[in-house]
Amino acid sequence: MLDNIDENEYVISVREHIARFPQDKRVPDDVYKERLSACLECDFLDRGTCEVCGCYVEFRALMKDKKCPKKKWLKF
Repeated sequence: MLDNIDENEYVISVREHIARFPQDKRVPDDVYKERLSACLECDFLDRGTCEVCGCYVEFRALMKDKKCPKKKWLKF
C-alpha cells in the first residue's frame, strides 16, 4: 500500500518527475516559485496536496495549462 512508500524515495521521485517535465509545457521558474509561494500560504494545502482539487501542488504549479482552483495564482 501507499503507506509503505519511503518518504525520501517519494521526494526523490517528485523531484525527478519535475526535472523531466517538458520545458515547453512548464511555466517560467519565477512564475513557478510565485505559484508555490501562494500555495504555501493557502489554508487548503495539506502536506503538498491541494484539498480543493486533490492535486500535488508542485506538479500543478509547474504546468502552463493549469490554474489554481481558488484563483490564488496571479500569472498563468
